[in-house]
Amino acid sequence: MEMASARGTSAHKKYLARTAAFMTGYTAINVAAIFGAFDDIGRVGGLALGLVVAAPVAGQIWATLALMNDSDEFMRALMAKRFIVASGLAMALATAWGFMESYGDAPHVPAWMIYPLFWALFGVVTPLIRTTR
Repeated sequence: MEMASARGTSAHKKYLARTAAFMTGYTAINVAAIFGAFDDIGRVGGLALGLVVAAPVAGQIWATLALMNDSDEFMRALMAKRFIVASGLAMALATAWGFMESYGDAPHVPAWMIYPLFWALFGVVTPLIRTTR
């Protein structure tokens, strides 16, 4: 119900535009990588590419924080609570998996997987967290 009131607002429209812009860049870089565009860039190039592909992720997180900042007090508090809970759960799960890799020979999961894990958890907690208390 609360998201329905947020849709159509100036803040929500800015968020959608920012997210689309950042994720378009993110997708373009990764699609190019999948099709081999960066196969011969070497170690230094690979390190630089890692930073370049992480930049839109940072931008999208900024877009989410800007949405919170531009929202009314209730929505800001509600989104912040959801953001914090999803972040904590993602860090706890990533830490647990890392220790299982170290001590239990669990399969390796790349560290960048915490980003989609966070958003998956944000999606899970959103319908469960409906108040700011």
